[in-house]
Amino acid sequence: MEKKAFVTKEQVEEIVKSYPTPFHIYDEKGIRENAKAMKEAFAWNPGYQEFFAVKANPNPFLIRILKEYGCGCDCSSYTELLLSDAIGVNGNNIMFSSNDTPAEDFELADRLGATINLDDFTHIDFLEKVLGKLPERLSLRYNPGGVYTISNGIMDNPGDAKYGMTKEQLIRAYGILKEKGVKEFGLHAFLVSNTVTNDYYPMLARTLFELAVEIKEKTGVALDFINLSGGVGVAYRPDQTSNDIRIIGEGVHKVYDEILKPAGLGNVAIYTEMGRFMTGPYGMLVTRAIHEKHTYKEYIGVDACAVNLMRPAMYGAYHHITVLGKENAPCDHVYDVTGSLCENNDKFAIDRELPEIAIGDYLAIHDTGAHGYAMGYNYNGKLKSAELLLAEDGSVKLIRRAETPADYFATLDCFPEFSEITKKK
Repeated sequence: MEKKAFVTKEQVEEIVKSYPTPFHIYDEKGIRENAKAMKEAFAWNPGYQEFFAVKANPNPFLIRILKEYGCGCDCSSYTELLLSDAIGVNGNNIMFSSNDTPAEDFELADRLGATINLDDFTHIDFLEKVLGKLPERLSLRYNPGGVYTISNGIMDNPGDAKYGMTKEQLIRAYGILKEKGVKEFGLHAFLVSNTVTNDYYPMLARTLFELAVEIKEKTGVALDFINLSGGVGVAYRPDQTSNDIRIIGEGVHKVYDEILKPAGLGNVAIYTEMGRFMTGPYGMLVTRAIHEKHTYKEYIGVDACAVNLMRPAMYGAYHHITVLGKENAPCDHVYDVTGSLCENNDKFAIDRELPEIAIGDYLAIHDTGAHGYAMGYNYNGKLKSAELLLAEDGSVKLIRRAETPADYFATLDCFPEFSEITKKK
């Protein structure tokens, strides 16, 4: 698969007149088309809803776009709850899935009417003590343990994950919730991350649908919704094939008809919590080559760093790079593409075959629309970059300004020495 940048060198040369590099830029057209396809893929289920994983990209402008297609928000913290509520996403349009959860987070989720998804058996008592009584609608998170495999091999190892309950805990928990007056019940599981296969969701659905039947048989609880969470990933590498959400949706439909309908569970709503799949391919980090270094290797230094995109440094993750204006040039040079942090893992690419790069060239780092800006930090006193939107009409909008030193020092307002800096933007 060829990976093409959705902006050209000429477009970037215009953009930098107003917004200097580095910056994240998002493709509105791509996001809208993907959200529409997601909705259509699960239209067979009347109660279907996608809850966008706010952690993947907490930009209100992008979330508002997804809201137009019926998406809610998957929140995991107090601040994400505040963000969702501020843009009009509340009530059952919020799925609150967290772990090791502080009491104040549960309190706010309940106040906003969010559906709370409990990660652990002990959280039943904890939540009841925090709120005084349990909400009438609750979800429970399942962890089957062991190694999760599908037809094309090992996907992940849930047994080592900190999330969710065992089957025994889960079944016992539904019985307790029923006794305590809970009236609406959900089941949730997130077993693997970033799969590039159309088989994962249907296989997960089979696991959860069979469990739903067992829950009904053992506790009398008929689930109202089953949340498949996320895990449908992005083809980061050019040799990977992207997921086809319509094939995935039909695969889940088939298993639904096979397992749930005969068990009298044909009204169960299906939820998803995509993050990476919804926005990942529709974002790029645009950066400029500012240095070259010739020692034991060939290095290109750019004006972005792991502060702007930490996935390569943290996971060794691959992100494709396009040298804008040189898309058709031969990839006959081998570079490490580096940022300026005082860490040797601050590299966007290692031994990457690319066209010859000159100082001033613009590099587009692909697939940063999820877990890109969101994972940023301020190590070395580095500042987060701006976020821009390439609108459907070709115009460019600022949807988050770049940080300034005043932002960095803002929490030091107890020190008068910093007062003048914090006043400057």
